[in-house]
Amino acid sequence: MKLETNLTAPVFKLKDIYGRMIDLESYRDKRLFIGFFRHAGCPFCNLRVHALTKAYPELKEKGLEMIFFFESKEHILLKSIFHKEVSPIPLISDPQKIWYSAYGLETSGLKSAVSHLTSFVQTAFKARSQGLPIHMMADGESISTIPAEFLVDKDLILKKVHYAQGLTDRIDMEVVRAFAS
Repeated sequence: MKLETNLTAPVFKLKDIYGRMIDLESYRDKRLFIGFFRHAGCPFCNLRVHALTKAYPELKEKGLEMIFFFESKEHILLKSIFHKEVSPIPLISDPQKIWYSAYGLETSGLKSAVSHLTSFVQTAFKARSQGLPIHMMADGESISTIPAEFLVDKDLILKKVHYAQGLTDRIDMEVVRAFAS
């Protein structure tokens, strides 16, 4: 079931891929961006992670924290130099998609296929030109996972809920920056 704005975000207490305990309750007095991405080799998601990681120092200075979820297994994410460089942003592996389900993410072969047909080549070229990883899915990852992003205000209230309509559909960075301020 999809989440709606002005509700409390589903609370989790999980270890990230670096072994740090990430307790959403500890973010109660902060603003937060929670991103749910596809697999570790997805160029659509890795471009977004790259953009967010580059903006992280500026956004953190304004008071915005980030947490990223990937459907990839921990060992796959840890093999990726790119994903290791995302730290200090917590990166949580959820191959069983327990939290993907709790946050209402959908799977859609149709949306995925349309995105791949209309923008995969351009996206893959752009990701490759920036040195971002691109590889086939591995070990239970799904081609039909559709990303979602959430802006969470103080007291863990969902202020912006964005379920992607395609693999390039994300919250505009200016909206993220405005929320951070």
